[in-house]
Amino acid sequence: QLELVESGGGSVQAGGSLRLSCEVSGTTDKIYSMGWFRQAPEKEREGIAAIDRNGITTYIESVKGRFTISQDKSKKSLDLQMHRLQPGDTAMYYCTATAWTMNADQALVAMGREGWRQYGFWGQGTQVTVAP
Repeated sequence: QLELVESGGGSVQAGGSLRLSCEVSGTTDKIYSMGWFRQAPEKEREGIAAIDRNGITTYIESVKGRFTISQDKSKKSLDLQMHRLQPGDTAMYYCTATAWTMNADQALVAMGREGWRQYGFWGQGTQVTVAP
């Protein structure tokens, strides 16, 4: 079992930056991949960044070059550095982790699907609001 707690959200102007953090407790040694997904009102959930146990990272196209995911080796924390934020980035952001064997690309796709609850854990989320 895993418990994840996100922090660092807030309100910024377009072009601004935020750094999201996630603290993880529980059976962290079983984690294979971690990532962040977001959900905005009336929009589908989308995985935006993932990192696997080999340190491989992947991002959705819309955040490439703007967002950077990182984790400590103990897998007890996961960060998402966000630059050049846009109003379209406004959403609730969730940190997630899975012990299932899936690489970063696979995890990125899977965490955006409704069935993710069978594979992953996530926290309560942190709100990011970007004003024009």
